[in-house]
Amino acid sequence: MTNSREIRLTSRPNGLPTAANFELHSTTLPDPAGGEVQVRNRWMSVDPFMRLRMNDMPGGPPPFQLGHALDGDAIGEVIASNDPSLVVGDLVQSGFGWREAFNAPASAVRRLDPGSLPPQAFLGVAGMPGLTAYAGLQRVADLRDGDVVFVSGAAGTVGSLVCQMAKARGHMVIGSAGGARKGAYLKEIGVDRCIDYKAEEGLTGALLAAAPDGIDVYFDNVGGEHLEAALTAGRPSARIVLCGAISMYNRMTPPVGPRNPILMIAKQMRMEGVTGFAQMHLMADFQRDLAQWVQGGKVTWKETVFEGIEKAPEAFLGLFEGENIGKMLVKLA
Repeated sequence: MTNSREIRLTSRPNGLPTAANFELHSTTLPDPAGGEVQVRNRWMSVDPFMRLRMNDMPGGPPPFQLGHALDGDAIGEVIASNDPSLVVGDLVQSGFGWREAFNAPASAVRRLDPGSLPPQAFLGVAGMPGLTAYAGLQRVADLRDGDVVFVSGAAGTVGSLVCQMAKARGHMVIGSAGGARKGAYLKEIGVDRCIDYKAEEGLTGALLAAAPDGIDVYFDNVGGEHLEAALTAGRPSARIVLCGAISMYNRMTPPVGPRNPILMIAKQMRMEGVTGFAQMHLMADFQRDLAQWVQGGKVTWKETVFEGIEKAPEAFLGLFEGENIGKMLVKLA
């Protein structure tokens, strides 16, 4: 038997989640059955979109079940195997985060060969966030020579990668983030013009000052006022990539805006959502280009790390308080 601890959802949040919505639960695991492996997690990811799964709303994503462990992307090590495809010591990637250890069919995990990258990079720059950034720019935004790119949530995992990927292709990039610390990071990764939305009285005016001739691409990780500003600043045939809307995840009432979608008609703008899960066919191209950018020093990354499974709720709540630069991770013992 293997001892493990896990984080369970005890109640559905009303607005911004609190520590009271979670509990730390101890459990034991039997030996893996035939075709199964037992994995001890080393790293786990916390992501803003998980907030939506804490609700149980019609038409929404599959909700987390109360009284059960949450789940999410994780990197772990096989500690027992009852399947010939995996052996003790193999690193694997799975969707069984928010717990220290688990049993699962070998087919439910993916063997990981990190090469020169640290294993946790596959939860961020080399994983689904990186693929989402890549697909959003390559396919949805359809980057064209001379495009001016505006990115909100630019100091986060996806946003910072979008900024660097666009710069690697020679584009002017405007990034929005909150606070001087994040602004300094944006300058560090080469963002041309930075907007501190917490210090600006009007986001639309700040964006028009940063891009007086307008923008061609907006990569949206925030929604709300940022999206409204991008619609105003958008040039004819501008493309908007909808990736996240963290400003609205904790709202209990419908948002007020954006109030100006009519601008899309006259400007013939296009708006489209993107998720990495729907873009897996681009993985080989993404990994090839990423390797070249990393080797050439054009893409770097930062991590904000909490240690211990008991810190996972605190790390998650930190996403909505702006505590992270780059990828928010939990390192497990």
